Amino acid sequence: MADTLRIALAGLGTVGAGVIRLLAENGTLIAQRAGRPIEITAVSARDRAKDRGVDISGFGWEDDMTALSARDDVDVVVELVGGSDGPALALARTTLGSGKGLVTANKAMVAHHGLELAQLAEANDAAMRYEAAVAGGIPAIKGLGEGAAANRIERIYGILNGTCNYILSEMESTGRDFGDVLGEAQALGYAEADPTFDIEGVDAAHKLSLLAALAFGTRLDFGAVATTGISRIRAADIAQARALGYVIRLIGLADCEKDNGERHLFQRVAPYLVPTNHPLAGVSGPTNAVVAEGNFSGRLLFEGAGAGDGPTASAVVADLIDIARGNVPPPFSLPVSALEASAPADPGHRRNRAYLRFLVADRPGVLAEITAAMRDAGVSIESMIQQGHPDDDDNPVLVAIVTHEGPEGAVDRALTMLEGSESLADKPLVMRLLG
Repeated sequence: MADTLRIALAGLGTVGAGVIRLLAENGTLIAQRAGRPIEITAVSARDRAKDRGVDISGFGWEDDMTALSARDDVDVVVELVGGSDGPALALARTTLGSGKGLVTANKAMVAHHGLELAQLAEANDAAMRYEAAVAGGIPAIKGLGEGAAANRIERIYGILNGTCNYILSEMESTGRDFGDVLGEAQALGYAEADPTFDIEGVDAAHKLSLLAALAFGTRLDFGAVATTGISRIRAADIAQARALGYVIRLIGLADCEKDNGERHLFQRVAPYLVPTNHPLAGVSGPTNAVVAEGNFSGRLLFEGAGAGDGPTASAVVADLIDIARGNVPPPFSLPVSALEASAPADPGHRRNRAYLRFLVADRPGVLAEITAAMRDAGVSIESMIQQGHPDDDDNPVLVAIVTHEGPEGAVDRALTMLEGSESLADKPLVMRLLG
């Protein structure tokens, strides 16, 4: 058997402890599959004395995590600290710059600095792997970069944040409103004390930008991901979607097309109405799912646990096994020089159906005002539902509209016409229907 692959762990939180347990429990099996043993030689974290439920006494310790990359007994550094910049980025740079392999679960860092790090990896003949950065234990990166490598990927989309999916599916099953379920998700550990990155779609946008670059061979462009979260969704929206034959899910969606020889990359994270017969409609709880549509493979569905110590540790160690085998493709499947620049796509010409929710004053003429704006903007209305408060004229009422298929720009024009209207008690909510 070949020489041992020696690794260092930066970060000993839930996932770091999971990696230690996994290598201890499955070490013999992993060595057989990797063709060589994989062993931890050194670790670093903020508190050496903290009880993490695993024994770290046999590992070397570094107070400064960047020192891990300089150790002679380390071949690969596993970064599990998090954060797009700061110590995690410094460690990634020094590791790859020294020609050592890097495995990371840090989607924010890769989304913001992935091209720079990939160039460092190429220049120093070093491995850079990030399977655990997207969808936990689901082999989405490997599936796209290797399993579907013979295909032209036409579209990629999915449920990329378990916190949002738990909240939406709980609202669906219990009828409770957003704030109530968010509090429960925080109590159960599915949501952070500050859940902004999750519920406003930023976490999913980080992941989508990585998948898009890998799927379409384009340069990373996280800044071009149009992002809308779920915090404005009400129990009434969930009920209306159900009555129409849909469920609501936060979806990250990307596709790429050429126009006059220039590539245009569309990237969006937003709540969508998903038909109940679609595979993503059945994905509930803190689960992730990724759908890739290849021109020869057809629809590919990857589904599983999107977070947690076991699934994420599994993805980290899978990357280590690939490095041990010498299976080290470019981080984004193509050399950085071969990744194409792409302009952000204009969504205005995209055709789809939309769900529009208005909270309006309960008085004559309001519906006429809304429908006139739709007419003048060229939006065709398929159905309209009004929920009133017959015993309370002071409360706004909910008006829900579903449009016929048409360009997104037309809906945007209609809403622009309604801006500033005294009839509207709140900004309208727009959700597209996944087709």
